[in-house]
Amino acid sequence: MLKIGALKLKSNLILAPMSGITDLPFRMLNRKFGCAFAFTEMLNVRSVSYKSKRLKEMLAFDQKDTPLGIQILGCEPNYILKALEVLHKYKFDLLDFNAACPAKKVARRGEGASLLREPKKLCSILKLIVNNSTVPVTVKIRIGWDDNSLNAREVSLLAQDAGVSAVFIHGRTKMQGYSGTVDYLTIGKIKKELKIPVIASGNIFNAQLAKKMLDETGCDGLLIARGALGNPWIFKEIKEYLAKGKITERPKINRIAQIMIRHLHSYTEFYGERNAVIKFRKFFSWYTKSLRNIRHLREKASLTKAEAGMVLVVRKIIDRVF
Repeated sequence: MLKIGALKLKSNLILAPMSGITDLPFRMLNRKFGCAFAFTEMLNVRSVSYKSKRLKEMLAFDQKDTPLGIQILGCEPNYILKALEVLHKYKFDLLDFNAACPAKKVARRGEGASLLREPKKLCSILKLIVNNSTVPVTVKIRIGWDDNSLNAREVSLLAQDAGVSAVFIHGRTKMQGYSGTVDYLTIGKIKKELKIPVIASGNIFNAQLAKKMLDETGCDGLLIARGALGNPWIFKEIKEYLAKGKITERPKINRIAQIMIRHLHSYTEFYGERNAVIKFRKFFSWYTKSLRNIRHLREKASLTKAEAGMVLVVRKIIDRVF
């Protein structure tokens, strides 16, 4: 169990917010495999305050899609306050502030990981959010901007003083992006100093790496992002590995194909056939990443425009692998 403020979670494994990924169908699929807590896609506070056309779609939820977190991105207090007013109309259980996104276009606007270079400004923003939120507030950070400014300890302590209920830490710098090694040592040091929960992220691609993160950092929970792409059963496998020290059964190719088709159907119901098939193409690549003799089918999937056609391509995977 993981407690964040007044929120009590049944598991310490959390599905991270991912732009263009963690929509309602994807969250519901992961929940079927043991994901107890999930985030919506990251929301830019300007888009939220303007009530953009996609906002309703991005904030769509199901009664079974709980508990649910929302992550916001921004740096301008006026837009943050406007966004919070809009979000008050939606039902969610946790509000996270992103100070970790390494994307160049985000950093150029002074948002995301760029705020690691302005700890006092970040602290001020967090106080503003805490004082105007009806749910527990958390912050996601990285260990620093670059190797010469590893200030995650300072930022985490300021965030704790600002009133956040937990800190999510990605064990890389902004300049590393998603490459290079994860700094388990820094995360572990911060965990020892903070009184609030520390949830770690970075390279959690399988159950073994999940255990390594927990063992080497002593963190309270794991934030799983890219490890769930084409691999929603990762939550089930991590739980089993932590409990038994082994994974008794991995999904066979027939089962993977079934999951892919279920995922595609849920997308069609949510987005409509045309958009669903286009959005599913990237998932086809993720699901088939480790499979042999698959290149031709990936090419076919990238050109398929109808759900029935995509289903046929998925079914052909079973023959191609052997």
